[in-house]
Order: sequence, then C-alpha cells, then structure tokens
Amino acid sequence: MALRIGQKAPDFQVRTSDGRSLSLAEFRGTKNVVLYFYPADFTLVCTKETCGFRDAYEELQGKETEVIGVSVDSDDSHKKFAAEHNVPFPLVADENMALAKSYEATSFLRNLLKKTSRITYVIDKKGDIAGVFQSELSAGHHVDGVRELVKRLA
Repeated sequence: MALRIGQKAPDFQVRTSDGRSLSLAEFRGTKNVVLYFYPADFTLVCTKETCGFRDAYEELQGKETEVIGVSVDSDDSHKKFAAEHNVPFPLVADENMALAKSYEATSFLRNLLKKTSRITYVIDKKGDIAGVFQSELSAGHHVDGVRELVKRLA
C-alpha cells in the first residue's frame, strides 16, 4: 500500500550516485520533488521510465521541480546507466531498501526479490504528497501523470 495524497512525505537524507548529499528538507519551500522508485537499471520498462523523465526534465525544472530516481542498484550501476542514457537528475542507490520502505515502495514479493516496486511520488513545496502513480508495466503512466500534476502545482 502506498502513502496517500495529502500525507506529509517522510523526510530523507541520501547520497546520490555522483556523491552529492540530498535531503527532502532542502527542497521545502522552493521546489516540488518527483521521487520515483524503479526495480532495476537497464531493464526495459525502467529504462523507458527514466528516459521519459529525462526527456521531461527541462520542462519539470522550469516548473520548480526536481526529479530523483531510486532503485536498489549500486552507485556503479547508476553511474553507467546515467551515462548511457544521459540522465541529468540524481539517482540514489537504496541498497538496503530503507528509503523504499519509508515510502512503502516494497511488497512481500519485491522484498524477496530485493527490488522496489514501481511507484512515483510528487511531493509539493510544503513537503506534502501531492500525487502517487503506480503501474508496474506502464512507464508512460508515471511520466505523463507527473507532467500533468506539476502543471497544476505551478
């Protein structure tokens, strides 16, 4: 079960695959945050989803929105994935699934497989969850839904 719209988003402090430190608190009051969880680098739907966010990134940034991708893959995997697909936003290696668990991006089966569920959260500038998109097989559902919601938040 996912967190719900209107709930306060769980705070986080993470290190990105390029070594930067990020926290939800640093965006509060200035930017919306798209936090998307995906099962694995270099897989068909995950690559399509990441490239969709890549292609929409300039538009989203223009609407005061940052995108952060999260999976259990290692920093090395993320670096290769980002380089191969020209990913301009940060990717986070959540190898112990701590962030995924705090955002309910797990399930019994996903825990056994050591993979996160495919779920995207839009967190508004106040730190509240403004949107939740879930679809294991449709990357477009996530990207299109985020673009429409961010337009309304701007």
